[in-house]
Amino acid sequence: MSALVHGAVLFGVDAALVSVEVDLLRRLPSVAIVGLPSPSVREAAERVRSAILASGMEFPRARVVISLAPADLRKEGTGFDLPMALAILAAAGRVDRDNVGRWLFAGELSLAGELRAIRGSLAITCAARDAGFRGVILPVANGPEAALVGGLEVRVAQTLREVIAFLDGAGHLPLGSAPDLREPHRGLDLAEVQGQTRARLALEVAAAGGHNMLLEGPPGCGKTMLAARLPGILPALTPGEALECTRIHSAAGLRSGGAGVVTQRPFRAPHHSASTAALLGTADLRPGEAALAHRGVLFLDEFPEFRRDAREALRAPLEDRSIVISRAGGRAVFPADFALIAAANPCPCGYLGHPTRACVCPASARQRYRAHLSGPIVDRIDLRVELEPVEGQALFSGVRGESSADVRARVESARSIQTARNGPGRTNAGVSADEVLGLADATAPAMRLLVEHVDRTGTSARVGRRILRVARTLADIDGATRVGASQVTAAIALRFDGEEALP
Repeated sequence: MSALVHGAVLFGVDAALVSVEVDLLRRLPSVAIVGLPSPSVREAAERVRSAILASGMEFPRARVVISLAPADLRKEGTGFDLPMALAILAAAGRVDRDNVGRWLFAGELSLAGELRAIRGSLAITCAARDAGFRGVILPVANGPEAALVGGLEVRVAQTLREVIAFLDGAGHLPLGSAPDLREPHRGLDLAEVQGQTRARLALEVAAAGGHNMLLEGPPGCGKTMLAARLPGILPALTPGEALECTRIHSAAGLRSGGAGVVTQRPFRAPHHSASTAALLGTADLRPGEAALAHRGVLFLDEFPEFRRDAREALRAPLEDRSIVISRAGGRAVFPADFALIAAANPCPCGYLGHPTRACVCPASARQRYRAHLSGPIVDRIDLRVELEPVEGQALFSGVRGESSADVRARVESARSIQTARNGPGRTNAGVSADEVLGLADATAPAMRLLVEHVDRTGTSARVGRRILRVARTLADIDGATRVGASQVTAAIALRFDGEEALP
């Protein structure tokens, strides 16, 4: 006799429904799993057998055939343990078949019958809601993130025995409870940064408009220190943004915080040895660092030292705010609306232009090093700041700069203006090229200044529009309704970091 139980397979940051069908044949006892299972799914047979026996149930003495449909979709992960165990028990008549069909199940089983957390439970819950299931039954550890999805019941269990009792009407499973997403900022304080007034301004502009930024300077001048304090001046995640981030982190198998829910803006800082797959996404369609930085910051320290293919692979995400991964196993689209903060030394030794230390790099080495920053990548960077070493008097004066809370208040005000004008979740850096002119609403002197700069320097159309986006952010910080000449002048200066770039 056969039985049908519903599960789901993770596919990028989405989930596809899978029917788990079991038939018991009068043959020699064995277990066969068909339907394009991965090795982790094939190995589930022994885990399921031990878990059923540990739960006080008898494993069928027959040939157990488990079919995972659709058969042409590869089944990955350990989340099929629970639906396969329940399908076997339902086929043997030990679980109510009608009740089983109303729920979607996902969870890994231990040999003792305990339920362990799986990745992608948020996407699986969304798929169950869209398909019209009564609810989902998941491990306790996955309850908080799954409970963020409304419109269905989210039940959690610690053991297979509890699930069996619930389906038979002899037990109760608690509902998963969503955590409070409104957590106070835990970022580092910008007041700890001494000096670097220009860089602090650029950091505020980057936070207010979601702009990409390049910090250049000798070792120890504060590049990493500044970048690490950017999350502290970003506005708090909205509930919708927290749901987006949690879905991506869950698909990657990351347990953010104690509840597995992302409540703070992501700050991802991969090492410069990271591969292209680590940055964009792996062959099994797991999100990479760029997607994990969605709605937050991707900090690439020692940017020229990254592999060329990894650096250049960021071109499309920086422009499109999304990542498309196409592999033999399928195609996945990851949201990647992040602010790129790159840090670089001026030369291989790091002391080119240093006020007291001489550069020891030959001209050819400096030229090769600078060539690592290709034109297409530089075009996509809105702000470029050259840092100098902080003088000893300023470094040890004990005078603290403006706090992150004060800067964040201005950033939140600018972001609220952008939300009202651009739409929810759309920063100035994220508006399309066609919308820039209308959203900027620049004055005639401001446009004349921008046109003169573009004609004089020969900058690309992309750069011209990015300058206008930064000018729009500066106007939002100032509370101005239109972009004026002063904002365009400041935007040009922040991009080229020098008065020589100004007309």
